[in-house]
Amino acid sequence: MTDPSGLPPERLRQQCEPASFTFQTTAELEDLPEGIEQARADEALRFGLAMRQPGYNVFVMGESGTGRHAIVFRLLKELAATGPVPPDLCYVHNFEDAQRPRLLSLPAGRGSALRTDMQAFVRDLGPAIEAALDSEAHVERIEALQEAHKEREEAALRELGQACAADGVSLMRTPEGFVFAPTRDGQPMSPERFEELPADEKSAIETRVGQWSDRLADLLEEFPGWRNALHESVRRAEREALAPTVAHLTRGLRERYADLDQVQAFLDAVSKDLLDSGNDWGSAAGEEEDVREDDSAARFHRYQVNLLVDHARTEGAPVVYEDNPGFGGLVGRIEHVVHMGNQITHFNMIRAGALHRARGGYLVVDAERLFSQPYAWDGLKRVLRNREIRIEPPAEAQSWNAPATLEPQAVSCDVKVVLIGDRSVFYLLDEHDPDFEELFKIAADFDDELPRTEGNVRYYAHLLAMLGRNAGLLPFDREAVARLVDEGARLAEDSGRLSLYTRKLADLMREADFHARAGTDEVVERRHVDRAIAARARRFGRYPERILESMIEGTTLISTTGERAGQINGLVVVELAGEYFGHPVRITATVRMGEGEIVDIERETELGGAIHSKGVLILTAFLASRYARHQPLSLSASLVFEQSYAQVEGDSASMAELCALLSALAGVPIRQGRAITGSVNQFGEAQVVGGINEKIEGFFDLCALRGLDGSQGVLIPSASVRHLMLREDVVEAVRRGQFNVWPIDDVDQAMALLTGLPAGVPDAKGVLPRGSINYRIAAAVREMASLQRAWEDGDARGRARRGKGAH
Repeated sequence: MTDPSGLPPERLRQQCEPASFTFQTTAELEDLPEGIEQARADEALRFGLAMRQPGYNVFVMGESGTGRHAIVFRLLKELAATGPVPPDLCYVHNFEDAQRPRLLSLPAGRGSALRTDMQAFVRDLGPAIEAALDSEAHVERIEALQEAHKEREEAALRELGQACAADGVSLMRTPEGFVFAPTRDGQPMSPERFEELPADEKSAIETRVGQWSDRLADLLEEFPGWRNALHESVRRAEREALAPTVAHLTRGLRERYADLDQVQAFLDAVSKDLLDSGNDWGSAAGEEEDVREDDSAARFHRYQVNLLVDHARTEGAPVVYEDNPGFGGLVGRIEHVVHMGNQITHFNMIRAGALHRARGGYLVVDAERLFSQPYAWDGLKRVLRNREIRIEPPAEAQSWNAPATLEPQAVSCDVKVVLIGDRSVFYLLDEHDPDFEELFKIAADFDDELPRTEGNVRYYAHLLAMLGRNAGLLPFDREAVARLVDEGARLAEDSGRLSLYTRKLADLMREADFHARAGTDEVVERRHVDRAIAARARRFGRYPERILESMIEGTTLISTTGERAGQINGLVVVELAGEYFGHPVRITATVRMGEGEIVDIERETELGGAIHSKGVLILTAFLASRYARHQPLSLSASLVFEQSYAQVEGDSASMAELCALLSALAGVPIRQGRAITGSVNQFGEAQVVGGINEKIEGFFDLCALRGLDGSQGVLIPSASVRHLMLREDVVEAVRRGQFNVWPIDDVDQAMALLTGLPAGVPDAKGVLPRGSINYRIAAAVREMASLQRAWEDGDARGRARRGKGAH
């Protein structure tokens, strides 16, 4: 039987023709203003960002490295440019409750100005207070008040002393206080003389002394009230002395912020606190003659302004990307300092979070980084749900001995959040988090590929030009761009599509630029791109080289010549650090009489995955449906990946396993110079598999090392032909007739190519051609069924004879 022709070279690699481009280098190309063929995602993004209803935040999903961030930021920059600038946010001291700082929301730029003005106000406040309280007029007034108070007390005591002296009792002042003593001829009596007096006279004197003591006690009880009056008078004097100073210091502020009621209320509170605390400031100032500026700021810190968010230089709505989205990084935090062993804080130690900075605009967060931070997701959901930001530690992080902290006034929050993550994260959240669907109603799904049409190839060239320009690379000529387009199709594993995995393309362009600069070239050419691809393959080539060496040396048994029944070359692909390598693997099958069971040795040894086991079960169903519809499948078979010591997963070798099994059943040898890949269904039809290019190249490399003879090649499913973007050396070998790639539709075509015998199609009466593969398989199945029945009959007769003998 003559082998059919394999695929022509033109179908093994769809090459981009440099002549299809109208430019000479990418320096002539402009950037893509609207991204590249992401209409679905672009529409979803624009809708979600324009919708002002709550809950319409956006989750951007797609594969990492496909340019999601660049496209999202380009769109956000466009939308933000037309948005209003949000107000500045400031926290100030709450003079009624210091634990609850007040929020000021001021027009953009005014918050920074207010902070600067209040710093100048505090700087001037200390000297101004000292000057006012140390003025000669104020000092004389205070001294006069104090002298008048002292004179009032002395006059009252003097009047009392004169009155009691007329009554024969003297008021005397001693170190221990005031005492009364009887007098005689204007002189106090001595104790001895008093004792000599008659009893009735002593009793009368004692009565008078008790009466005057009561009057003295009444007078002394009035003194605290007089002193309070003095203090009030002094405080009134201080307020009157400070009032012009405070009014003078705040006059300019009031004029500059006359249009802001919040600032006017704050200045009123500052003025009132200053006047009420005037004596305190005077006492503090008097303690130290040389008061530095820092000390002044510390004394008057409650009059300062904590500028939380400054939009003085912001143009349009803010776009914030939070690279470290921890709980505090999102909702803000309150810092503490240790003072005398205690943690203390105040309103100036409140720090803004990303949500504060993005308020009125857009916040972009990577989902993976967000979920790696404790409490961050719950904190973000709470803000979006309540539409306000409360700066407080998460409840889960608080403890019984947590330090005292502040309760800042909540900030209303109108922000659009854009989460960027993988599709798996989106679907997990949608399934397991009931809040997610309510808060992130819009999904922007970024395509990983785009069809390889003429228009899209031109777009792709613009994309490559933009990537090179953004990275500061040399211009690429059109031959180099055509080579990059081919590489984009290979990354997509589809000759009819182009990969949008821009990270790998950008890396390849940087490496090609390196080779061009090393040769002092001014333009990156195709040879530089080829050199970069070859260098990358070399860097990651240790594993495939070791595999090939083991096959050449005979350590790993793989035949590329000769024939053998029940043995076939399957193909596998291995992924290491993002790079894919293919190589052949020997699959063998053995058949014996049994009860229709196919033993998957990989599964029995727990080296086979679920999908691989499913493929083996499909083989059993195929054999039974084709060859044992009217008789039992009286065989047992074993399948194994020889010299495989790692996990085997996937069904891409199920066609190879079926061919090995059929070869063993029919006793027909398989050509070892051919390898096969593809999965199979219950009808024996070949199905598409992945990694097709790497698998073919892996077998080609082995055959090339041993010597190509023109009969070698690989069988692939016809549906995988469109995925071919083979290396140029493989295509060249096919062009010279040294290697082949055959498409197959079903197992019959595969067996014919592998054995050289016709598969055999039954005629109208269901009779298979004698000598065909299917005829031999059917005959083997019938023979095994007959032997099975004969064995069962003989076994039954033997049991009957043994039963009669025992009876």
